[in-house]
This record gives sequence, structure tokens and C-alpha cells, in this order.
Amino acid sequence: MRYGKGAIAAGALFVACGLVSTFTAPAAAKPAPPNTPAAVLADKPAFLHASSYDRFVQRSATDFEGRTYTVYDRTYKGLPVVGGQFVLVTDRDSKVIDESVAQTRSIGELSVTPKLGVADAEKAAKRQLTSVSKVEDTKLAVSALGDTTRLVWETTVTGTGTKGPSSLTVQVDALTGAVLDSQEHIHYGTGNSGWNGAVSLDTTSSGGTYSMNSPGTKNMPCQDSGTNVTWSGPDNTFGNGDPADRETGCVDALYGAQGEMRMMKEWLGRDGIDGSGGAVPIRVGADMVNAFYQDGKQVQIGHNKLNGQWIGDVDVVAHELGHGVDYKTGGGLSGWGTGEFIGDAFGAATETYLRGKTDWLVGDKVNLKGDGAPIRSMYDPPLKCYDGGYYEEHYAAGVGNHWLYLLAEGSNPTNGQPVSQTCNGTTTTSGIGIKNALKIIYGAMLSNAWKSNYMTYRAGTVKSAKALDPTGALCRATKAAWDAVSVPVQPKEDTC
Repeated sequence: MRYGKGAIAAGALFVACGLVSTFTAPAAAKPAPPNTPAAVLADKPAFLHASSYDRFVQRSATDFEGRTYTVYDRTYKGLPVVGGQFVLVTDRDSKVIDESVAQTRSIGELSVTPKLGVADAEKAAKRQLTSVSKVEDTKLAVSALGDTTRLVWETTVTGTGTKGPSSLTVQVDALTGAVLDSQEHIHYGTGNSGWNGAVSLDTTSSGGTYSMNSPGTKNMPCQDSGTNVTWSGPDNTFGNGDPADRETGCVDALYGAQGEMRMMKEWLGRDGIDGSGGAVPIRVGADMVNAFYQDGKQVQIGHNKLNGQWIGDVDVVAHELGHGVDYKTGGGLSGWGTGEFIGDAFGAATETYLRGKTDWLVGDKVNLKGDGAPIRSMYDPPLKCYDGGYYEEHYAAGVGNHWLYLLAEGSNPTNGQPVSQTCNGTTTTSGIGIKNALKIIYGAMLSNAWKSNYMTYRAGTVKSAKALDPTGALCRATKAAWDAVSVPVQPKEDTC
């Protein structure tokens, strides 16, 4: 949508009576320049679906390739609105040129007085986990998701779920006590390393002791899972090359994490997973055949099934930290399996950055299940083609992974990479390289208002590709790759 008018400030007339002295009215505030975010927010255009009770608060602003993506949160009668987020995109002149809005209708008139008490809401939230160790937070909010706007209690509980450790935010209807939705915040998924040989690490030094901190990134040490203590020593050499050794596992993990930070800065202009130079601690030694990211808190690295070796290879660690980037761009974490595809994209990009190319096999070195198979294949996933179904998130990631491979490498690469069959058997794609592909994905992530699916990612990546390349070549390649995995053309999709 384009904007043609700015905010109009109403004038005021003041009359002085019964006084000899005169009164001079203060100068009226100047209207915001037309088409700027301030003017758009003042106008409350129809696309915002704003009620008279809505207020907007800027969350973040990210510059990327000549555009600024500014994320706003919404409140209603002072309560946060879940699904009320939106993104305004501005050009170099600070003019709004595009928008992405999660909300589809105005809230209207809604009572914000709950019938359900806090204790009952927390009981309902606790029942969603197998065991609960802590209730982290409970607050009233307005949910703009679904067909009906509701007053809800949002409770975050930590403990154990069906997959293992869990940090779950649960929405409970504040009138009826029904559980409406939930969001999981844990996502599984110079040293002598176990998987990468001798590598160089950035470490810190104090008083003759070296520590496995990351001086270029805030809050990204590598630690022992059992103690949360950062590995340190007198000689700045860490690990013994045995993948079953925890310190060696930290060498692998920190090598991949620091490489990802450099890749993002050079390829995307992004500083840290939060965009402000920060990340989370990486902890090796979790007693699980898995690894996970916990939003804003940590990455935990477990072991493989056969040999008890720590699985923190480059694409595994970069995948987990990719979840962190997903949380911190646009309106938040992607949905319908696309979040796992985004993690895999950051893993593949980091592997390419550090090793010169990727094998497009997730976790192929770490032998997670003890059968020698990779965790996932990106060029030949079990779910290659979009069919509109709802699947487990890692299985659903196959559609996005297949699209990324066809976009980056092409359907019939000439560089030694494997052929990847398109879904219709007739469309062919030519590769544009993973660096260009990741930039296209990143632009779509920045404009994601709330829980993307494959349809919104198709529309967002087409828009992003068009902005990156005025010739239309990247845009046409992006469309062709989505066609090749059967994600349909979207209403009002950009032309190339």
C-alpha cells in the first residue's frame, strides 16, 4: 500500500475575556511529514485495523539493503495484543513504502475484566506439561488470533513436556478457562574440535587465564551444561579432539557459533542474533539425544545415541542460533514448520561460510541416531512438495529446505551437487547461490508480522527478492523455486 496524505493537526481557538492583558495561543504542533511512520500511525489507515483504544509502541528497527524494517507492538486499553504486531518498511528518505500486518480485523469493544482468576489460569497452563518446575509469568492480554478476539491470561511455565525440557507460553480464555493457544520457546533441534579438526577461536584473557568467551559477541560463552561454568585454562588451547569430551564439544560449538556471527555481519549486516551484538550462552553436556534453543536464555547441546559424542557441529549449532534470529526479526517466530526451515537455512549458510560449500545434509557428521544417517536432507527431504497439510515441524521443514536448495543450487547443478527433482516434473530452476538466497529469506523475516507459513514466506521472499534486485532476476528465480515445490501464487503477489 502507498500513502498519499499526512496527519492533519486540528487548530484551536482561544478567547481571552475580562482581562486587560491579551493571551497568545501556543503554536500548534507541526504535523508529521507525509508518508513517514509518524504520519501513518497518526492517520491510523484501514490496513492497521485499529480501534479507538489501540496504541502502538515501536519494538525494533533494522536496516537492510537500503530499507528500514520497523516492528510495532499494539496495546488495547493498556493490555498487550497477541497477534497485533505489524511492520512498516521505509526507504532511504524515511517514507513508508510497504507494510505487513498480522491482525485482520479491528478489536472493537471488548471488556478487559476477567472472570477467571490467576490461580485457575495457571492451573490450566500447568496441565499442558508433564511436570512443572516454575511459573515464570502470568499477565492479561488480548488475543487477536483466530476468528474471535478474546481476553486471555498468558502464562509461561517451564518444566518437562513430551519432547523433553519445555518453556511454554499458554493462552487461557480469561472468561471460560479454555486453552486457546500455546507457544514453545525451546526448539530442538585455537582448539582441537571433534568434527572440524584444529580450528581458531576468539577467546578472552584475564590474569593469565583464557576463557571460551566470545569477545566480539555479548553473552556467548561456551559452558559445561552441568555447572554453567565457562571453560577456561592457562594456555589458550582447548579440547583434545575426542567428540565425547565436553570441552572438545565446546570447541566445535563455539567455532560454529562464532562463524555464524561473522557470516551474518558480512552477508546480512546483522550484529548478533538480537541485532545489537548479543546472543545466548552455549552449553555442552545435556543428557539427551538432541540439541535445543531456549529463547533468550541458552543453546543446549546433547549427545548422539551410539557413542555419547557431543553433537555441536557447525550446522547443528547454527540451526539453533538461527531460531534466535527468527525470534528477533519481524513480529517473532515463524510458524507451520517454517521455523525449522529457517534454522536449517542459517545452518547451511554458516557451513558454506566456514567450509566453502555445504553438503545440504543437516547433522551428517554427528551420527545422531547411531545409524550413520544425517538428521535431515535438504535436497531430498521426505516432504518435498507443499500439499496444504499440517505436519510435525521438522517434517514440514522439508518444503522450505527443498525450495532453498532449488533456489541456491538449482534443480540440476553443475558444481557437483546432486540433482533435486521438482514437484511438477517440468519446472527447472537455476541456482543463485546461498548468500543471495539467505539475503532474500532475511528480508522476508524482517517483514514477517506474526507466525509465517509457506504462503506468507512465498509472498515475503518474492517482495524481498524484488527489492534486492531491480532487474527482476532474483525475483523470477524465487518464484520459480516456489512453483517447483508446489507453493501456489499468492493474492496480490508482487510481479517481477
